[in-house]
Amino acid sequence: MSLADRLKREIALTGPMSVADYVTRCLHDPMDGYYATRPRIGGGGDFITAPLVSQMFGELIGLWAVEVWTRLGAPDRLTLVEVGPGDGTLMADMLRAARLAPDFLQALDLVLIEPSPPLRAAQERTLAEAAVTPRWVSGLDDLPAGTPVILVANEVLDCLPARQFVRTEDGWMERRVGLDDDGGLTLGLAPITGPFAKPDYAIEPGQVVEISDAQAAFGAALGRLLARTTGAALLIDYGRDRPGPGDTLQAVRGHKKEGPLDHPGEADLTQWADFPTVLEAAVRAGADTTGSQGQGDFLRTLGIGARAQRLMAARPEGAAVIDRQVDRLTADDQMGRLFKSAAIFAPRSLAVPGFE
Repeated sequence: MSLADRLKREIALTGPMSVADYVTRCLHDPMDGYYATRPRIGGGGDFITAPLVSQMFGELIGLWAVEVWTRLGAPDRLTLVEVGPGDGTLMADMLRAARLAPDFLQALDLVLIEPSPPLRAAQERTLAEAAVTPRWVSGLDDLPAGTPVILVANEVLDCLPARQFVRTEDGWMERRVGLDDDGGLTLGLAPITGPFAKPDYAIEPGQVVEISDAQAAFGAALGRLLARTTGAALLIDYGRDRPGPGDTLQAVRGHKKEGPLDHPGEADLTQWADFPTVLEAAVRAGADTTGSQGQGDFLRTLGIGARAQRLMAARPEGAAVIDRQVDRLTADDQMGRLFKSAAIFAPRSLAVPGFE
């Protein structure tokens, strides 16, 4: 029985499910979930991420990590963590750039947090010859205590789902996945059950508000971790940097958008990262934050222009490709503005590179 059929049977028995529950099932169902069974990243897959656009992305983040370590006092033990490492390309590029600082590599305990068995296998292949051997854990709670942490999470928040609420003329309702008259999956409105904090900004009737308990919990967990260990977490994702309405649920398959209910478990489902919620949760948990800025501004501050010039000088025949890669990563009409970057850190005195 397909995931779609199992979801339909469950809804028929127990009633409509929240958008967040639906997304979680589509992504992580052990038998048919997208990330659990068939993630397809890259040009021949369903979507492409910044590390696959250019090696410059990972190299700059690797040097960012080295600089954070230096500003922490160059401790002789450090936990370097990547959450959701994809196929391992980002970490491979980071470690290659970090060879400029042998003491940094010597200090590392490299930890990858990845729930997907197929992606763990891909990461193991990609990092087989890396300067540091990684180990895998299930979550932030499995990280060692008492060691400074530098953590990177690129396109992780958008995989942490949100419930959707709609303001109607008669009050607030929750958007849920139910069944239409023909037994197919459909989105509809249902009374709200459980706690719901109304947004404190203007909402017009018919507009959708997304609230992600999962993203808030992730921000709080990072805040607690860094308050306890010291260090910094870098978050890069597409999303909002101020509260506001919007239905951002989307499905991508074969680099094309499709309806989120069309092929459960066969497409990548995402919702925008809610940076204000994540950062506020981290502050409440005891850490400090930088606020967010566009990915383009962040990469330019780290020196992507100079890095591109060096690559062009070494490979003149590839100059046009490198120029297009920089544009893809930094231009306002590409990834530069929609994608945001932010850092969570402790102690308060730490000046996080790229955000000064």
